[in-house]
Amino acid sequence: MGQLLVVGTMAFDAIETPFAKSDKVLGGAATFISLAASHYQVDTGIVSVVGDDFPDEYLQLFRDRNINLDGVEIVQGGKTFFWSGRYHNDMNTRDTLVTELNTLADFDPKVPASFRSAEVVMLGNLAPAVQLSVLDQMESRPAFVVMDTMNYWIENTPEDLKEIMKKVDVIALNDEEARQLTGEYSLVRAAEGIHKMGPRYVVIKKGEHGALLFHDKKVFFAPALPLEEVFDPTGAGDTFAGGFAGYLAQSENKSFDNLKNAVIHGSNLASFCVERLGTERMENLQREEIQERLKNFHELTQFNIELQ
Repeated sequence: MGQLLVVGTMAFDAIETPFAKSDKVLGGAATFISLAASHYQVDTGIVSVVGDDFPDEYLQLFRDRNINLDGVEIVQGGKTFFWSGRYHNDMNTRDTLVTELNTLADFDPKVPASFRSAEVVMLGNLAPAVQLSVLDQMESRPAFVVMDTMNYWIENTPEDLKEIMKKVDVIALNDEEARQLTGEYSLVRAAEGIHKMGPRYVVIKKGEHGALLFHDKKVFFAPALPLEEVFDPTGAGDTFAGGFAGYLAQSENKSFDNLKNAVIHGSNLASFCVERLGTERMENLQREEIQERLKNFHELTQFNIELQ
């Protein structure tokens, strides 16, 4: 069984969409990534930080899915990271209403000894300096390092971002971020520019329009599955990352063809995530549902054509 180390936030979210509204619910990048990865045969561990206001029932949720929490620091008297946002009618744009860093402000990640040789490392959306700190603690260079980032780090910590990008195999970011990072409107040219910064593989997420995988001159496109209901896209990107990294850790195959499969697996799980608020859908997801929807993805992308 392969090992997957997940680094990211465990948080409280308050979400408002055109279809639903929540008070504080479980959220955070590491939460969605690890819950997604738990659907694969892989030994997953989290490095994160929370306050003592983080409920025991949430911690038990991870343990019940055999997710190792030795790398999760619980700060006594501290408060857990909190984010609140409101989505527009198109569900692709949102307004951040509240961001409270709390314990995350002084986060100094500590990788447990049992995960310092993990084959796959998934660096969730955090400050590049924090991501670098995690890689520096690994006993050897992981077989595969995947990272996420966002426009805030592109704008405010460009040098640290360039440094971590030299050390990763895959970077996942959305189309807006890819354009901001490179100054290129064409996503093909943007991917070429990102390749030169270090990552061998570039995943550009396009929300409801699917995802693109780039490697050298090769390009693969995975569509998003058309859904009847979309309630909350908050954790979709992190769920995609968890499915992607979890599948890679399970398969232990790092070829471009297998990364295509990883993109489909990530897209598949993300399609479930958006059907309910917060982590609700990921908590109750069954293996049979995953397999059935993978068949739907296969049917969506297969066709026969006669070339003259």
